[in-house]
Amino acid sequence: MTSDASTRLQPATARQRAPLFALYASDIVSAVGDVLMFLAVPWFVLQTTGSVVQTGLAAFFATASVAVSALLGSAIVDRLGFRRASVTSDLASAASVALIPLLYETIGLPFWALLLLVFLAGLLTTPGGTARSAMVPELAELAQMRIERAAAASDGVTRLSRFIGAPLAGILIAFIGPSNLLWIDAATFAFSAIVIGRMVPAMLHPAAIESSVTSGGYLRGLREGFAFLQRDPVLLWPTLVCLVTNLLDAGATGVLTPVFVRQTYGSAVWLGAIVAAFGGAAFVGTLVFGAIGHRLPRRLTLGLCFTFGGAIRFFFIVGFAHQPIVLVALLALCGFTIGPINPIFDTVAYERTPVALRARVFGVLTAGSMVGAPLGGLLAGAIVPGIGIMASLLLFGAVYLVATVSLLIIPSLRGMDTPSVAVARGAA
Repeated sequence: MTSDASTRLQPATARQRAPLFALYASDIVSAVGDVLMFLAVPWFVLQTTGSVVQTGLAAFFATASVAVSALLGSAIVDRLGFRRASVTSDLASAASVALIPLLYETIGLPFWALLLLVFLAGLLTTPGGTARSAMVPELAELAQMRIERAAAASDGVTRLSRFIGAPLAGILIAFIGPSNLLWIDAATFAFSAIVIGRMVPAMLHPAAIESSVTSGGYLRGLREGFAFLQRDPVLLWPTLVCLVTNLLDAGATGVLTPVFVRQTYGSAVWLGAIVAAFGGAAFVGTLVFGAIGHRLPRRLTLGLCFTFGGAIRFFFIVGFAHQPIVLVALLALCGFTIGPINPIFDTVAYERTPVALRARVFGVLTAGSMVGAPLGGLLAGAIVPGIGIMASLLLFGAVYLVATVSLLIIPSLRGMDTPSVAVARGAA
């Protein structure tokens, strides 16, 4: 496949659809492993140290690596090619994750070493995710699938992984312990590498990318990604909103929610139920968007769903803390409305980004939205001992609300409802 916009694919066959389905299979298995690790590490720290501050530190190192790797790894993805970058990233991640239980069960794992390995795992994982995201438009075209539907399905498998992985993590933590879950996580990365390596075509690195990469250095590639984002407010402002919300989400998921569950219910099973309800319902919301999303106003849908699904859930947790079944149901409703968020943003980014810049721009988008996330765990770990868990949840919810409502009032975002067709097939 070339980047020439005039190129037309032959009618899709089952074999031509297989690479896209293989990508989804790889994503869902590796994402289940990510959920296992994301829940196992904070619970492991709480269980072994009893320290909220150290739990916040672990959350900081887990998310800091994602931001760093998204920024620095995007140019590497361009140079290696999408498929090779995905396979290499997965194999390296499998090795780094496996070291955590290996050291813990043999020579011992001091806290500083755990932080180092958690950071390394995130650092190595992110380029693979960037590479797989960059493959979606070409694989969708190969399968003759609408880009909105392909983006929704790509996000949907991640949502589904939370529905599967979260209760599984809660049960397995109770029966085999958090450290043993990391062996499973390592295996999921290996599976992803095998599937992508064997079932996704190598020719997903268009000539436009190769000429762009060879004509400039590494730093020039990063500058091009930043410059493109700065010129496009339709991509820039949602990225800034995500910077704030991901900071709050990281603090909530890595610290506030585990602390809330441990103090209120005393069982990791409820932690798994809460995350599963939210993630499972978000998966359903993503499926619904995939079916009808092309008919919805993007800006209005993004702002309303982000506000209800993202901000209001904090107030539900406080208001229904002692009614766990009701709380799980309400969080499922929030999850359903959060489902369209990523597909809308990804669809807009795919439409507005030339294929020659896709890995770099998506790397900058990921880094920009995640750069605040490392501070979320530290912030949550610092304020909970001072003001308590309930006040911390309310504070996070209030800031979240201000950030998401801004999507409804910024005039430049009206361009989100005007799809760009110039770059959908790679035309610059």
